[in-house]
Amino acid sequence: MTDQAEQGRRLVPVQYHQFQISDEDGPAGPDLPREHNGLIEVQDGIATIHTGIHTGHVDVTVTSHTQAPQPRDDVWEEIVEVSLHSVSGELMVRGLMDDLDEELPMLSFAGPGDYRLRIHARDRDTAIDLAPDEVTEWYLIQVWPAPPQDVAVRRQTDTYGASVRAH
Repeated sequence: MTDQAEQGRRLVPVQYHQFQISDEDGPAGPDLPREHNGLIEVQDGIATIHTGIHTGHVDVTVTSHTQAPQPRDDVWEEIVEVSLHSVSGELMVRGLMDDLDEELPMLSFAGPGDYRLRIHARDRDTAIDLAPDEVTEWYLIQVWPAPPQDVAVRRQTDTYGASVRAH
C-alpha cells in the first residue's frame, strides 16, 4: 500500500535563477530569507526555489502524499522542508515569467489548508549562471497535508547553495 496520491514530472522554465510556488488567492507562508537555507525563500507570500542556472529549464517531479513520505536522500545535494498554506486550494509550481507547457499536479491536492513540502535539488553546480539548452538540474518536491512547522534543513552540500547562504 502506498501513501502517494499523485505524481507528475515536467520541465519548468527558469528566469533569474528561480521558479516559484504560489497560491492564486493569498500568501503561501511567512517570510523566509534566501540566506536561510540557499534553496527556498518565501517573500510576500510566494515561495521561490533558487536554481544554479540563470535561464532555461529544470526537471521537476512533484509527488503528493497523504502522510510524510520516507526521505529520499540518495542522490540529492540539497534538501529543505517548509510549511506552506493554500488559501484557494491552488498551490502550485509556476514559472517566474513563463507558464509551464503542462501544469504539474496541484500541491494543495487535499484542498485549502496547510501543507509540508520537502524540496530536493541536485546538480545546481553544473551550469551556474548559464543558460544551457539541455536540462542540467533536477528537483523533487514531496508534499503532504501537515500543520505548520519550522523550516528543517536536511542536507546542504552543493557549492551554489553555499554561495546563496553567504550573501
